[in-house]
Amino acid sequence: MTKRDLVVRISEETGMVQQNVLDIVQRTLDQIAEAVSKGTKVELRNFGVFEVKVRKARVGRNPNSPAADVPIPPRAVVKFKPGKEMREAVIKLTPQQVAEAEAKAQSQAKDEAEPPNSSSSRVAPRVP
Repeated sequence: MTKRDLVVRISEETGMVQQNVLDIVQRTLDQIAEAVSKGTKVELRNFGVFEVKVRKARVGRNPNSPAADVPIPPRAVVKFKPGKEMREAVIKLTPQQVAEAEAKAQSQAKDEAEPPNSSSSRVAPRVP
């Protein structure tokens, strides 16, 4: 689901103009991003928690020269922990349902990415 899909659904359910819904959704996302970027934990009841965690330093390997160690410094990353209701709903999904949802999302993305078929608008040449 994209932000656009979310805006369309909310607009249809509430009867609000899509531009107003988009403004509200965007401001909500901006506030969450701003708070998390400052290291503040954002807790949305019945949805989940966004928080910043620090990954500890570690040693990595360069695949092109595996003998050389590459130090990876500690860094901050965003973690999301789903709320109880979301976690329970996801647990109920079967692998088949997940595969079907992924296939549907891929086909929708493919449909949106393909330009309209220009050959259908062509006029057939006249045969003498």
